[in-house]
Amino acid sequence: MLIDSHCHLQFQAYSEDRKEVIEKCLSKDMFLNIVGTQKDTSKKAVDLASAYENFYATVGVHPIQHTATAVIEENTSFISRGEEFDEDFFDDLIVTGQVIGIGETGLDKYHIPEGEAGNIAFEKQKILFKKHIAFARKHNLPLIVHVRDAKNAEESSTHEDVFEILEEEWKENGNIKGVLHCFTGNIEQAKRYIDLGFYLGFGGVITYPNKGNKYVNGSLADVIDSIPLEKILTETDAPYLSPQKYRGGRCEPWMVEEVVDFIAERKEMDVDKLNDIIENNFRELFSLSLL
Repeated sequence: MLIDSHCHLQFQAYSEDRKEVIEKCLSKDMFLNIVGTQKDTSKKAVDLASAYENFYATVGVHPIQHTATAVIEENTSFISRGEEFDEDFFDDLIVTGQVIGIGETGLDKYHIPEGEAGNIAFEKQKILFKKHIAFARKHNLPLIVHVRDAKNAEESSTHEDVFEILEEEWKENGNIKGVLHCFTGNIEQAKRYIDLGFYLGFGGVITYPNKGNKYVNGSLADVIDSIPLEKILTETDAPYLSPQKYRGGRCEPWMVEEVVDFIAERKEMDVDKLNDIIENNFRELFSLSLL
C-alpha cells in the first residue's frame, strides 16, 4: 500500500476536481489520512473518510487557526479564524469511528504577528496544544504535531518549545504517541522525538535539492540516514509542498510515491519493501489492524 499519512484532500484547492484526484489515489491502492485544521475541515475530513475505503480522518485546530491573522501559503491566502477548541464538537466526530488521530496541532512561530501580539498568540498556541494532548489521551489516539520555526533566524527553534511541553507531559502522565508532521528539523531533534516515542513524517520537502533550513546543517536526507525505518512515515501535506518533480503546481496525495522513491534510493532498498515497512508503521501508530 502507498501511504499518505497527512493530506488535506477536503480543502478548497480540490473543489473543482476532487473526484478525479480521489480516483487516481484509489487506482494506486492508497491509505490516506485526511487532516483537519479547524471544525469545518475536520468535519469534511470525516465525511470523506466515511465515503472511501482506506481513507481516514484526523480532527483538531491548527495552531495558526487559534489567532486571527493573514496567512499566505504557496498559491493560497486566507485569514485564520481565531477558533477555540470545541471539545464537544470533536467528541461527536470521534463517535463516527472514522477518526484515527488528533490534530493538526502543535506550535507555529512563522504565522504569528510581530512583537507582543505574537508573544500572546504563541502562549495561546501552547494552551491549545496542551488541550489537544489531553483530548488525545482521553480518546487514546495519536497526535499529529505541526512545528514551524519563526521567519527571524535569531528566534530559537520552535522545536525546543514543543520538547518542553512533550517532556513535561511525559513526566506527569507517561508516554503520548504521535507523529511529527512534515519534519524539517535536524538529526538531534529527530532522535529526541523518537526517544519520546514519536514517528517522523517526511513529505515532498525531502526531495528538494540540499534542503535543510536555517536551523539545520546538511539536509533532510542526512536525517533519513540517521534514524530507523521503523520510525518513518510518508506524507504530502497536499495541496502544499509538491515534490521536486511537480514543484510549482498543486500537490496531490498520490505524489507521495516520489517521497517513497527518494527514501528507497537513499536507503538503497526496494521500493515495495519500503512501502511494506511504511504501511506497518502507519498501522502501528494509528492502531489499524494488521493484515
